[in-house]
Amino acid sequence: MKLRQCVFVCKDLESSREELCDILGIDVAYRDPGVAKWGLVNVVCPTGHDFLEIVTPFQPGTSAGRYIDRRHGDGGYMVILQVPDAAAERRRVTGLGVRAVAQKDLAEYQYTHFHPSDTMGVLLSLDTTFAPTGTDPALWWPPAEKNWLKQARSDVTNGLAGVEIQHDDPDKAAAAWSRILGRPAKNNVIALDGSEIRFVPVADGRGPGVSAYDIKAVDRDRVLAAAEKRGRKRGPDQVEVCGCRINLV
Repeated sequence: MKLRQCVFVCKDLESSREELCDILGIDVAYRDPGVAKWGLVNVVCPTGHDFLEIVTPFQPGTSAGRYIDRRHGDGGYMVILQVPDAAAERRRVTGLGVRAVAQKDLAEYQYTHFHPSDTMGVLLSLDTTFAPTGTDPALWWPPAEKNWLKQARSDVTNGLAGVEIQHDDPDKAAAAWSRILGRPAKNNVIALDGSEIRFVPVADGRGPGVSAYDIKAVDRDRVLAAAEKRGRKRGPDQVEVCGCRINLV
């Protein structure tokens, strides 16, 4: 079970894209027309072999728009985990009473999105990919389309290391996610393969939801300098991007 993609929700896609790419030293690999069915536009940007995505509502009444309103602005939105068998995970998790709000079963890709009300305020997706013959399975990620590797950079940042989720009752949130993911929570931290999800008290008045993403920094000084120019530096190891704190690890 691997953290593969983290998603921001923002009101202005292009200004947010510019900020994200400039500060973290990444490029856009794909704009997915398929997200229009949810009233969204997006960009998907590789950092190493993981991904950061921004979604922006373009019509009223979207769940993403309601999330922006509920959390008082742009911020972290969705966590996408890559699992060995998304169909089996769907059966297991829905069997726990967690509602699936979207799902897809294709020859190359399966996913399930689970209702944020059942996942402590964070949209969670469990995904599995099936690489075509002759394609490296580690590099096959349909949400970024086929040619994403051409836009992948690893000279400034190089992958995802964790997610921080804040909640009024972090013990309860950690226990709920432990049950959903089928992994133990120790001191309110769930270890994944090469990353973690941790649960903390609400500290910013924005209510339950993603409070920070952890990004592997290759050139920390470059990230901090770019963030400082934009007024987004928050500390010696932290910047803010798209309304969400980014911890440089």
